[in-house]
Amino acid sequence: MRFTELAVRNFKEMWRDPISIGLEIGIPAGFLVIFWALGRSLGDESFLTPTMLVPGIAVFGFAFLLMFSAVVLARDRESALLSRLLTAPLKPRDFILSYSLPYIPLVILQILLCFGMGALLGLEALGNAGLAFLILLVMGICCVELGMILGLLFNVNQVSGVGSVIITLVALLGGIWIDIEAIGGVFYGIGNVLPFAHAIGGARNVMVHGAGFSSIATDFYWVLGLCPSVLCFRYFPVQAEDGGMNKRKL
Repeated sequence: MRFTELAVRNFKEMWRDPISIGLEIGIPAGFLVIFWALGRSLGDESFLTPTMLVPGIAVFGFAFLLMFSAVVLARDRESALLSRLLTAPLKPRDFILSYSLPYIPLVILQILLCFGMGALLGLEALGNAGLAFLILLVMGICCVELGMILGLLFNVNQVSGVGSVIITLVALLGGIWIDIEAIGGVFYGIGNVLPFAHAIGGARNVMVHGAGFSSIATDFYWVLGLCPSVLCFRYFPVQAEDGGMNKRKL
């Protein structure tokens, strides 16, 4: 099986689950409308505005995508499909790309939907929207790669629990609903280590303050540097049918 054939197969498998795809796309858009309406009812014109909410809602959706990609890979690993694929003339990077590339169109679609919904609600971006799109795209790919790591380490049932914890961390420490800088303390310290707050903060600085790349370079490179694909490329562990663990080294 060639790399392209495996990637096409994974793409088809992903889009054969329309309910998960619908929830993945619909939940972030629904939250955007809910919190926009909440901001209007509370008279909050500083934080709960479309311009502030769109980056956070997009990253919140990536957290669901993380769990989605983890479940797909964990399911294939438990079915011993990956063990059988070890006999194919594929390198570890081929496996990584074939399981990550199919999700990139979904990442792009989710970002565009958040921007489109935000525009309908009154989104006003002062900076380069393409730059904000770029940092969100990198964050989305980072979440897909992190989901792959979880899919390699845990089974399907365990992935659901771990994924729920990650979604909670993103919601509480990513600065989606509240300004973690205003909270400060331990929550700000932990959130500042994770890439989610940097992606949201960088995109917000572009959209709200019109910041250029030099102003958000630290946030961008923090997200790019923490992208877990570098961990995947070194070892690609696959659960063997006998319960052992095979590893292909680059």
